[in-house]
Amino acid sequence: MFGRDEKVSSTRLTTVQYIILVIFLVLAYGLWRLQVVQSEFYAALAEKNKTREVPILAPRGKILDREGRTIVDNYPSFTALLLRDSSRDLSADADLIAEGLHMDAKEVRERVRKFSTVAQYQPIYLKEDITPDELAFIESHRNELPELDTIMAHRRLYPRNGFMAHLVGYVGEVSEQMLNQPRWELYNPGDVVGQSGVELEYNPILMGKNGSRQVLVNSRGKEMGELQEKPAVPGRQLKLTIDIDLQIAAEQALEARNGAIVAMDPRTGEILAMVSRPVFDPNDFAVRIRRGEWAKLVNDEDHPLLNKAIQAQLAPGSVFKIIMATAGLQEGIAQDMHVTCNGGASFYGRYFKCWVVAEHRVHGVVGITKAIYQSCDVFFYTLAEKLGIERIAKYATMFGLGQKTGIDLPQEVSGVMPSEEWKIRNFKQKWYAGETISVGIGQGAVAATPIQLARAIGAIASGGMLRRPHVAFPNEMPPHVIPAADVADEVKIPIDPKNWEIITDAMADVVSPGGTAALSHLQGIDFAGKTGSAQTISNVLKAKMGAAGKSKFKDNGWFAGVEPRRNPEIVVCVLLEEGEHGYLAARTAAQVIKAYVEKQRRQPSKMAQAGDQVEVGAVWNSPDADQEETLRGGRFVVQVAKKRLPLATAAPGVE
Repeated sequence: MFGRDEKVSSTRLTTVQYIILVIFLVLAYGLWRLQVVQSEFYAALAEKNKTREVPILAPRGKILDREGRTIVDNYPSFTALLLRDSSRDLSADADLIAEGLHMDAKEVRERVRKFSTVAQYQPIYLKEDITPDELAFIESHRNELPELDTIMAHRRLYPRNGFMAHLVGYVGEVSEQMLNQPRWELYNPGDVVGQSGVELEYNPILMGKNGSRQVLVNSRGKEMGELQEKPAVPGRQLKLTIDIDLQIAAEQALEARNGAIVAMDPRTGEILAMVSRPVFDPNDFAVRIRRGEWAKLVNDEDHPLLNKAIQAQLAPGSVFKIIMATAGLQEGIAQDMHVTCNGGASFYGRYFKCWVVAEHRVHGVVGITKAIYQSCDVFFYTLAEKLGIERIAKYATMFGLGQKTGIDLPQEVSGVMPSEEWKIRNFKQKWYAGETISVGIGQGAVAATPIQLARAIGAIASGGMLRRPHVAFPNEMPPHVIPAADVADEVKIPIDPKNWEIITDAMADVVSPGGTAALSHLQGIDFAGKTGSAQTISNVLKAKMGAAGKSKFKDNGWFAGVEPRRNPEIVVCVLLEEGEHGYLAARTAAQVIKAYVEKQRRQPSKMAQAGDQVEVGAVWNSPDADQEETLRGGRFVVQVAKKRLPLATAAPGVE
């Protein structure tokens, strides 16, 4: 027998048929689900395989001075992008990418890691302001590295040599730490934002809104065409209260000396010029600063990143005597007060010297006027004893010391105005009467910033009108971006007109023959102010250090001046670190005041044209039989000159 045919049972055959049917039903359901239920989803995925969204970076708004002249501009450059919408292993390509873009492979991988939590459609900003050879590398490696691309970006162009660096500030890429703060929570990694100064304070209006363009790409990621574009919205321009011409004069006046200058219009609070030394170059931050350069700036003992105009908390020295004089006159103590200065005086068992001892002379009999223009320490020691620390603190606080001015710049400090309550709160100790004596001449625990002194002296010369300083025009920007301030825009502090005249006339004598800054006298200009010098360490400690201490820890020089002496148009405060003498700071301020007055005289009226007759006021000093000089004034009709001296058209380096 060859064999026997075996028949498959009908039950088994039926089972197999049902299994095959189920399989076909499952396949049919899957096909229906793909083609019908999720057709839009997979169509979108397929669309992404052939389209790519490329960002269009919005340029930041320009920063202008009060006359519309450019301070900060932009320049075009290329930025290298790393696209993440492909399946390529970006870390594997890091070595080749780093070599072509002259980067460290670790830095490339770190940036990929940093963006790991960000949506895949957002590209990584790999390197800004790439060079022509780096651009050529990207173009020639389109096939091997399809994830590399470039976009046009607008980088900040700042003035040369650190001009206005501290006031304007700089920009930089938003950090991971910043992204965790409420202020920056809506920003994305890679965004370039303000990091200091005006750039930080007004970032919301300076920073525009990025756009995008959708392009068609092939399977290798090569761009084949453009589908649609959403244009970027540029940032808004920002006009500052700064006058470039006066800023140049202030920068030149301070030269390379460490310190600060603040020039303000006390009638409005508008900052006309602000300088801090030493400087840094914000152009170094416009792309990305190297770690070594950053470390050098941070570790520099002279603190080049510190805006000393609003952040240097130092003893104000004898400039504080103007506040003391105001307090003494308003309290009815100083009017008829006279002391005899023999080079010093004893208070509470301790002998306090007057500064004239170093010049081997004495002040003799001193009243309030002479005490101001010759800066007699003994007079103000005595006045401090009579006033007491609480009344001194009351007037100093009223004029803004020991608190922020509310200026629209970041990181302003408050300074220190000591009192009994202050010492108990901070040191859990009682205030001793002997400590008041040093406070009377702006020493001891008193610490003020140049902007605070400018505001206070300007207010006293203005008859008690204290105004909040600002560097931008509030009426020229949207209300929602005006920085909030805890300080009132205007505060009226009552000053008796007679006391006001005594103080301002004595301040004018400071820069006249017999005053502490006689060499800073400006002929034909009603210039007034107060000099000051303040110790950086105690005389006892300096004596122990010998010659080294004397050469390293020199006194700081101060001066706060106004023009004219009453209801001034401008107040200038100068700090010269280790400048030793206030009269040197006065010379510096005089240069700024002179530049301001000369510009105003070249522009007598905005409505006046060449050849027009206009009325102007003038003051001058003329010899008198009883006094060396007498201040005189009058009004004259003059003809507007046909030719004016040239003024700056832009900040240095951004013409």
